[in-house]
Amino acid sequence: MTSANFTLSTARLLVLGVGVTALLALSPAISLAASDHDHKHSHEREHLSLANHEFEWPTWEQFVDVISMQKYNTRTVLLGTTFLGICAGTVGTFMLLRKRSLIGDVVSHASLPGIAIAFLVMELFDPGSGKSLSGLLIGALIAGLLGVLCTVAIRRLTRIKEDAAMAIVLSIFFGLGIALFTVVQNIPSGNVAGLHHFIFGKTASMIAADVTLIVKAAVIVLLVCCLLFKEFSLMCFDEEFATTQGWPVLGLDLMLMGLVVGVSIIGLQSVGLLLVVAMLIIPAASARFWTDKLGKLTIVAAGFGGLSAFMGVLLSALFPRIAAGAVIVLSGSFLFIISMALGTRRGIIGRIRQQRRTRQRVGRHDLLRAVYEFLEPSLVDDVANLSKALTKHPVQFEQLLGMRSWSTARLRKLIRTAKRGDILRAGSNESLHLTEVGAIQSQNVVRNHRLWEIYLIEHADIAPSHVDRDADIIEHLLGPELMMELDGLLSQRYPNMAVPSSPHPIGHMSA
Repeated sequence: MTSANFTLSTARLLVLGVGVTALLALSPAISLAASDHDHKHSHEREHLSLANHEFEWPTWEQFVDVISMQKYNTRTVLLGTTFLGICAGTVGTFMLLRKRSLIGDVVSHASLPGIAIAFLVMELFDPGSGKSLSGLLIGALIAGLLGVLCTVAIRRLTRIKEDAAMAIVLSIFFGLGIALFTVVQNIPSGNVAGLHHFIFGKTASMIAADVTLIVKAAVIVLLVCCLLFKEFSLMCFDEEFATTQGWPVLGLDLMLMGLVVGVSIIGLQSVGLLLVVAMLIIPAASARFWTDKLGKLTIVAAGFGGLSAFMGVLLSALFPRIAAGAVIVLSGSFLFIISMALGTRRGIIGRIRQQRRTRQRVGRHDLLRAVYEFLEPSLVDDVANLSKALTKHPVQFEQLLGMRSWSTARLRKLIRTAKRGDILRAGSNESLHLTEVGAIQSQNVVRNHRLWEIYLIEHADIAPSHVDRDADIIEHLLGPELMMELDGLLSQRYPNMAVPSSPHPIGHMSA
C-alpha cells in the first residue's frame, strides 16, 4: 500500500471521525432512542391497563411526535444508539475481513461472568453499591478481554482451530456467568439489581449518563481505527506479508480484539449480549454487497450500522411494546436483505443479470461460430471479400441444429435474439443470412476462438482432437491484453489470413 493510498484511505475515515465528533458537538441532544416508552406511555395512556398486551398502531399525533423527535428521551437514545451503530459497523468491517465474525459473540458471552463478579465484589465491600454501572462495565470489560486472550492462547498454543477455540471459550464463560447469576439472585439486593438488562439490553431506558459513556467510547474507537487503518488493512489482507515486513501482527491483532471488546461492552447497554454480535457483523456484511474497496466498505458499513440503529429506535418508539434492541437488529437485517438483493457488486439480482448477459453473449458467439463454420467450405474463393461473401450464402435451421448439441427450443431462442440484435436476417424458404454486422462479428468470434486453439496446442500441450472443447470453456473470458498477445502469434503463423483455418482434425465438431 503506497503512502498516497494510505493517506487517501485514512482521510476518508478521518472525515468519518470528524463528522461523528461534529455531530456530538453541534447537537448534544439529537440522537437515537426510543425513551422508556413503557414507563412514559403508562402516564400518557392512563386509560389503558398495564396488563393490556394487545398490539396497537400509533396515532398520527404519536407518529409526528416520534419523527420530529420532540421528546428529549427519544433524542438521547437516538444519539447513543446511532453512535454505537457507526462504531460497530466500522470495527465489524475488519472482523469480517479477518474471518472472525463470531469473536464479538465470544466477547459478549464472556463478559457475563465479569458482570456477576463485579456485582458480588461491590456488594461485598459496599452493600447496596452493586448496581453501579461503571463498576459493572469494568467487570464486563475485564472478562471480555480475558475471553479474547483465552481464544488467542488456545489458537496459538494448541492445534485447535480458531472456530473451535471460540466455541470453547464462549461456552465456558457463558456457563460460568449463568452459574454466578444464580448466586446473585440469592443475594437480597440481587433481584433488584437489573443485571438481566445486560443480557437483553435496555435501549428504551437509557439515560444521559449512559449515552455520554457510549459516545465517548465510540469516538475513541473510531479515532483508533482511523490512526491504525493502514496497519489493520494490511493485517486483514495478508497477515504473513505483514509479519515478514516487521509489523507487530500479534499486537495489532490484540488491539483489534480490544476494539471489539470495547464495542461489545458498550453495546450491552443497548441491545444486550445476545444481540451485540449482530451490530458488529450485519452492517459490514451488508456493505460487502456494494463495494470492494476497503475505505468505501468501512464508510458504508458505518453508515449501515448507524442507519439500522436509527431506524430501530424510531420503530421501537412508534411501537413501544416491541423491545428496542431486537428492532435495531431486525432493521439491520432488513438492510442486509436489501443489500443482498440489490447490491451493485455482489447482489443477487445483479449477479442474475450478469449471468444472463454472459449466457446471451456465449450463445451469440456459439451461433456465429456455427454459421461461419458451416459456410466456411464455400468461402474458399471469396477470401478477399469475406464479409460480403458471408452475407450472400444462406443457411437452414436444420443445418445449424446439427452443428452443435443444441435443442430445437434453444436454437430457436438464439436465432430470435440474433434477429433482434441485427445479426441474422430471414431469407427465402425459411433460410437465414448473416447481416453485415453479423458477418464482421462472426469473423472476430472465429478468429479469437482459433487464436486460443493455437495457443493451447502450441503452449499447453493440448491434443488437436481435444482443443475445441477446451477453447470453448475459456475463450469467452479472455481479456483484450491476452487477445493482443494471441494476435501476435497469429500474425507470425498466418501473416496473410484474416481467419486461420481450424487447427483440429477435419470433421471434428464442437461439442
